[in-house]
Amino acid sequence: MFKQQLAKFIRVITVPPIMALMLLVVLYFTKQDVFGNTLNLVLAIAFLVALPFLAYPIQPLIPYFRKKGREGQRSLAMWMSSLGYICGLSTAIFLPVSKYLLIIYLTYLFSGISLVLLNKVFKVKASGHACGVAGPIFSLIYFLGPWVLFGILILAAVYWASLSMKRHDKAELLIGTTVPTYALLLAFLIVIGYHSIG
Repeated sequence: MFKQQLAKFIRVITVPPIMALMLLVVLYFTKQDVFGNTLNLVLAIAFLVALPFLAYPIQPLIPYFRKKGREGQRSLAMWMSSLGYICGLSTAIFLPVSKYLLIIYLTYLFSGISLVLLNKVFKVKASGHACGVAGPIFSLIYFLGPWVLFGILILAAVYWASLSMKRHDKAELLIGTTVPTYALLLAFLIVIGYHSIG
């Protein structure tokens, strides 16, 4: 009983919007040049945290997603997250943002697109939860250095919790973890390449 309660607690406190908030807040206080000003932080929280989080309270209010239960919640969260990522990147095009924040927006957008393609088009079930945890951890390692490697312990705890509750199998967790890894690399190559040409 305690094992299941602990597993559920771990999954609740590591939902992707909370992990995104953790990423943004940590960077705001440790790497000031990521945001440049408070407005960029507020917008990032709105698009990467608030919009995706709204999927949880509004899912019971939308019949199409409500009748699908947890799978409906998962689908709505995926679509709301993708909307937030698109809005974030669109805003970044019109507002002056640092290359670091642009990398973050692109990483989330590429991850969101990849999850939708994998789950909805190719019918490959990838863990959005693992993706939402691995992305911020890998981003912090990239931005702040190897001392943040301890964050891998959080990802390990999510693996354990997900397997314990039978929410995902190992393959789904590994695929979900791979998505933000390649997304971050792709975002880095695009942004750094663009700035080098510019």
